[in-house]
Amino acid sequence: MAENAETVLVLDFGAQYNQLIARRIREANVYCRIVPYDIPAAEVKRMNPRGIILTGGPASVYEEGAPMADPGIFDLGISVLGICYGMQWGAFVLGGDVSAASGREYGRTRAHLEATDELTANLPEMFEVWMSHGDSLVDLGEQFVPLVSTEWCPHAAVRHRDKPFWGVQFHPEVTHTEYGRELFQNFLYRICGCSGDWKVEDFVEEAIEKIRRQVGEGRVVLGLSGGVDSSVLAVLLHRAVGDKLTCIFVDHGLCRQNEGALVRETFERHFGLNLLYVEAEGQFLKRLEGVSDPEEKRKIVGDEFIETFKREAGSIPGAHFLAQGTIYPDVIESVSAKGGPSAVIKSHHNVGGLPEELGFELVEPLRDLFKDEVRRAGEALGLPREMVWRQPFPGPGLAVRVIGEVTRDRLDVLRAADSIVEEEIRKAGLYEDVWQAFAVLLPVESVGVMGDLRTYENVVAVRAVESEDAMTADWVRLPYDLLARLSSRIINEVSGVNRVVYDISSKPPATIEWE
Repeated sequence: MAENAETVLVLDFGAQYNQLIARRIREANVYCRIVPYDIPAAEVKRMNPRGIILTGGPASVYEEGAPMADPGIFDLGISVLGICYGMQWGAFVLGGDVSAASGREYGRTRAHLEATDELTANLPEMFEVWMSHGDSLVDLGEQFVPLVSTEWCPHAAVRHRDKPFWGVQFHPEVTHTEYGRELFQNFLYRICGCSGDWKVEDFVEEAIEKIRRQVGEGRVVLGLSGGVDSSVLAVLLHRAVGDKLTCIFVDHGLCRQNEGALVRETFERHFGLNLLYVEAEGQFLKRLEGVSDPEEKRKIVGDEFIETFKREAGSIPGAHFLAQGTIYPDVIESVSAKGGPSAVIKSHHNVGGLPEELGFELVEPLRDLFKDEVRRAGEALGLPREMVWRQPFPGPGLAVRVIGEVTRDRLDVLRAADSIVEEEIRKAGLYEDVWQAFAVLLPVESVGVMGDLRTYENVVAVRAVESEDAMTADWVRLPYDLLARLSSRIINEVSGVNRVVYDISSKPPATIEWE
């Protein structure tokens, strides 16, 4: 992908914010790739990037075994920006003195602009930054010029006098840092000379050509779930190879309301894809009988899906390729123990392991895109907006939102409640602003009164969170009148429910899903 695009390399030292760094670069319409911190300088030279960004990380540069990049990157004439540990490592290699700071800074800190250059252009004299460090650059020597300071960190941003190296101790990638985006743009545009003309729409045409070269005259199989990633992938593949693609939709009975009908209408009738629709609710529910443990439920659903998919895929003559909706966060999360991306991608999809078992070759055209970029690619491909902007849905489906044993009756209750949540969130104009909003059926019954009669019925929890990447999430402060409508409609319209509660837990310490 982006073979002719301006590229910035992000050398990963194990930062918790490395995805955010990549996102900020992409938001500036510059293509980037995250690579291991120990990539050889010769390989960097071959890739010919416009710039290099060194991420943060948990280590101390002066400790034995600390991750060290190839110092030869400073001899390539390529501009380098170090962030937190990346700054410390660069300064350490280039003659600065790094040691434990006199006071650890964590969180919002007031910063003061000491000097203006290409990196700090258009920044105000005072602004807030987000700090997270115990070490700092304590002695600049003769090689560095101070740009920004804080109370505990006199060298919060520096540049080297002779080499194209800049460093910031704070984290410009997080939203808590004021003017963080401006700082990235200064580095990308003013220092690296990027034009900022990369866009997701370019990806579509490039990906189509790559798919055609890889697949040739072969046939492709895709496990279609109805989620955003697999939906965009299905249309992209169909655009590339037409009838040589077969999509398999396994209806395991754990989907949202009318999911199967929506998939058929969108892909079979509207786009004209070859769709193999597999009715499998009975076999999944039989395997889930009496099972309450969430991990066991996940394993059962995953195993049963693989067996079903394997059987159906094996019946398609000439199928040599398996398409998967792996996206960039999946790739980034596959990290080695030393903090860089590993060579083996974790299986984030239900068909993991199938390529080896069936002799398939993988096709993963979305693996360089973030979720928001996948959505934009979907819009460029003509997918309906309601499909492109669907909220994330767990792989095991409603099996992990029915807390306790999964039965057809309990699934029907949850589906009805969940459809009300989605409908009301959409009516309020909040659906695309909320990362996820859904209902959970609890293994609890509570006393209620309906029509002068005592009831003892189910409890539904409503969950709504806001997030950028699902790594952290905060509960959404939904308007009280919306919460009142949700409660009233669920209790009045869903048989067997007499109480609705609202989940106000953030991640961490809670997770987005209940199981």
